Amino acid sequence: MSETNTAAPALTSKDFATDQEVRWCPGCGDYSILAQVQKIMPGLGIPRENIVIISGIGCSSRFPYYLNTYGMHSIHGRATAIASGLKATRPELSVWIVTGDGDGLSIGGNHMIHLLRRNFDVNIMLFNNQIYGLTKGQYSPTSETSKITKSTPYGSIDHPFNPLALARGADATFIARTMDRDPKHLQHMLIRCNQHKGASFLEIYQNCNIFNDGAFEIFTEKTSKPVETLFLEHGKPLVFGAQQNKGIRLEGFTPTVVDLDNGISRDELWIHDEHDFYKAQILVRMFDDPQLENHLPRPFGVFYETERPCYEDMLSLQIDEVIASRGKGDLDKLLRGNETWTIA
Repeated sequence: MSETNTAAPALTSKDFATDQEVRWCPGCGDYSILAQVQKIMPGLGIPRENIVIISGIGCSSRFPYYLNTYGMHSIHGRATAIASGLKATRPELSVWIVTGDGDGLSIGGNHMIHLLRRNFDVNIMLFNNQIYGLTKGQYSPTSETSKITKSTPYGSIDHPFNPLALARGADATFIARTMDRDPKHLQHMLIRCNQHKGASFLEIYQNCNIFNDGAFEIFTEKTSKPVETLFLEHGKPLVFGAQQNKGIRLEGFTPTVVDLDNGISRDELWIHDEHDFYKAQILVRMFDDPQLENHLPRPFGVFYETERPCYEDMLSLQIDEVIASRGKGDLDKLLRGNETWTIA
């Protein structure tokens, strides 16, 4: 008798698409991000029933409707809190958080920094379009100073957040940046996020063609992209330019652009190390206004990765240790506490 092949059929990107109508504005960068997520999911080797997509409020937060996995469209800024609770109770699940610059850095900013410092093993995709799109074009925490919007008719006077600097300050164990209009790089960064054990923070430059069209055009257009972007590769020198003839050299702690055509060797350049805590601080601050002369290119790729115990693992270990030493807990005793009094 021949043996029956009971192996599950290989999944494709179509298996991760739902029957829901995708309702974003035509030309929105979210379409590209959705497509790349659907493409990489089959290769992760994770059953669909073990993948959870949790979002907050905003254009990006429609994501759970369009991925054929478990998911939840939660409330404004609280996707991180809900995901933390889920990961604490179901640590075996692959949890992905979809948020935006408004949802994740404004009302949800407090939750974001605490998730990062606690280091839950979740993947955070922060769509940054430097505007509030769903509520029709108000300025966001990442909008540039002097930005004229419906809520800042005379120009924003706020200093904008640098999302990766914020994540680095919260001791995130993995920080990276990519863009909607570079599908291959976006896919690679998503895979890297999944491979990391701990909280991965991925900032994705996403074009809102209705309310903030062209915000990142200088980094995506063929003519300007080679000289305005710097793609980080571990163990390789920081090189950019149309002919790969420009590089970054550290002079003390100051990054400086040098011309390789002027006799400067690649051996003199900054060699990227994803695990260098101190150089990561410099990289996240390479955030110049592209309109300034002698400015630095904007880095993309993995800025920093390190290992640190995950919150859910330490929580499970603590519970096991308490049970082993004290037996099963008494909830009533815990609620009564050690201090009681009687009100006459």
